[in-house]
Amino acid sequence: MADADLEEIRKARLAQLQQQSGAGGGGSQDGPQEDQRKQQEADARASILSQILLPEAADRLGRIRLVKESRAVDVENRLIVLARSGQLRSKVTEEQLKELLGAVKENNEKSEEKIVVSRRKGGWDEDDDLFGL
Repeated sequence: MADADLEEIRKARLAQLQQQSGAGGGGSQDGPQEDQRKQQEADARASILSQILLPEAADRLGRIRLVKESRAVDVENRLIVLARSGQLRSKVTEEQLKELLGAVKENNEKSEEKIVVSRRKGGWDEDDDLFGL
């Protein structure tokens, strides 16, 4: 009896997993659409950045992306916002990109919370008792 019950539980679980994977299969059709949308957004970003950055600045941004992608994305977002609002009069040079990096760094440092540990001075420690031995 226990073997039959166990077999029924296995069959029920297998059917449940097949239904979930079947529902996931229908949802996976959204996956290629999602990938296509992400690719289009990435192409649009690359196009905008190629229009507003000089080659030297684009190279520097690429090197920054290799080291810290989150900072590169922040800088790209800021550059795109500046370009769309019409605040960029000419292509961004490497020096201007450095200045923008400094501004993004300062902005990130302000938003980060720091933990400060204050320790009491002059207190006894368990290790201090061992010095007399």
